[in-house]
Amino acid sequence: MGLIDTLLSSLPERDRDVMSQSGYGATMGLGQRPVLLVVDATYGFCGDRPEPVLESIKRWPNSCGEEAWLALAQIERLLNLFRAQQRPVFYTRGAYRDDKWDMGSWLWKHARSRPEEAPPPVSAHHHDDIVEAIAPRESDIVIGKQKPSAFFSTPLQSYLTLVGADSLVVAGGSTSGCVRATVVDGFSANYRIAVAADACFDRLQSSHAMSLLDMHAKYADVLETDALIQQMA
Repeated sequence: MGLIDTLLSSLPERDRDVMSQSGYGATMGLGQRPVLLVVDATYGFCGDRPEPVLESIKRWPNSCGEEAWLALAQIERLLNLFRAQQRPVFYTRGAYRDDKWDMGSWLWKHARSRPEEAPPPVSAHHHDDIVEAIAPRESDIVIGKQKPSAFFSTPLQSYLTLVGADSLVVAGGSTSGCVRATVVDGFSANYRIAVAADACFDRLQSSHAMSLLDMHAKYADVLETDALIQQMA
């Protein structure tokens, strides 16, 4: 049973019937010039080592725990593929002032991001640094962002135009947050999109699963990394 079939099987019968009869979930496919977009694979979202999420969030409030590290291994495989094929690689990371003033509305919904409640530094790594195991190379493009979507108030779309991209392969975290927001905005800009499901991560297993299913229904082809590599090879 494939990934999407497994996710569909967990739905109530009524929802399965809607999915089967509505026409959603068609395969869009990639274009001729895909780029890889690695969303927020940073220490803040991954922690500095593989460990259960309930342990990791004690030190890294936004961490997605050990699931993030499993996804990092798949992201590395995608990086190797895109670099071997000499295709563009993009990363995103948070970009905020040290006093967090420009975090804006994030501070309304996440108490532990507020300066007065944030835990003290626990590592030599900064929370917005991309995890070293998949660190960008000099030729890669790193986009600083402040909101969930990689497109919101960033130069991403102009850079995609510059490299002639017609499609995106998206990985990273969190699946239900920044990945989904980026996929919706990319879809809205008429890019073909594939999401590497096992190269994405989330702190909530339920949000991860439902976001993958919803993106596959409406905005992207959701595939496992093995299938994506086979397709691009």
